[in-house]
Amino acid sequence: MGISLPALRTAGGILLMLVAIDLVFARPSGISSTTVAETNEAEGRDGISVFPLATPLIAGAGSIGAAILMFARADGDLGREIAVVGTLLAVMAITLVLLLVASRLQRFVGVTGQNVISRVIGILLAALAVQFVFDGLRAAGIAG
Repeated sequence: MGISLPALRTAGGILLMLVAIDLVFARPSGISSTTVAETNEAEGRDGISVFPLATPLIAGAGSIGAAILMFARADGDLGREIAVVGTLLAVMAITLVLLLVASRLQRFVGVTGQNVISRVIGILLAALAVQFVFDGLRAAGIAG
C-alpha cells in the first residue's frame, strides 16, 4: 500500500495517544467501548460472538500498531523479535487471567481505584505514544 514505517510509527503514536487521553480522563470512547449501533446489533443476535467485549483494546488499532512498531524496532535481531513475541504472549496470558478474575478485582479495587490505575497507565501510554511520534518524525527526516 506504500505506507512507510515512519508513517506507521507516527499514526500508531497518534492512535495510542487517543487511547491514553481517554484513560487519563477515565472516560469511555469508541476505541475502548462499543458504539450504540454495535450494541444494538449485538443485542439482536443470538450468538454472543458478535459482541466485541474487550477486543477494541486487546486487538484494536492502537495495540496492533504498537505491536508492529515494537517488532520493527527489533530490526531483524532474532533475539529481540523473540522477546517481542514472548512479551505479546505474556501480555495476552495476563489479560486472560485478569478477564477471568475481573469481577472480583473490580469489587476489590473499586471505582476510584480503577480510575487511578487507568490514569497512571494512561500517562505511561501517552509517553510511549509521544515517543512513537518522535521516532516516526525522526525517521521521516522531519525532526532531528
